[in-house]
Amino acid sequence: MEYTDAPEPPLTEATMQCPLCGHTLPKNAQRCDRCDWVRTNEAVSAEGKASDAVAVLLSIAPGLGHIYKGHKLVGLLLLFFGTPVAVGLALLAATGTAGFAIFLLPIYWFAVMFHAYSIDDRVPADKYDAREQY
Repeated sequence: MEYTDAPEPPLTEATMQCPLCGHTLPKNAQRCDRCDWVRTNEAVSAEGKASDAVAVLLSIAPGLGHIYKGHKLVGLLLLFFGTPVAVGLALLAATGTAGFAIFLLPIYWFAVMFHAYSIDDRVPADKYDAREQY
């Protein structure tokens, strides 16, 4: 690359500025030759996204956060099968450990909350939605 003090050519209808470095590019450019900017055709939408914080709060009852994020089968299994089994096993283990195995339940509870926080959303977008972009 050669250093020059020459000014950038003025913008026209057929050109645009690079969003990162300001270099003048053709309007249909896919990447900038002076920096690492690459055009992505992926539209980012605010609709159809489940909040991770709400999923964690709903996971106070293990499984509800998963249901909220669209993982209905996993949520129902945790709610009606996983949690009662975890409580039963912790109580059974507590009889042999002078009650110390009860502390396994908060570990299970936080693990379910963390999983609800980290899984991808499956909340479908409304098919008639205009999908505002930001």
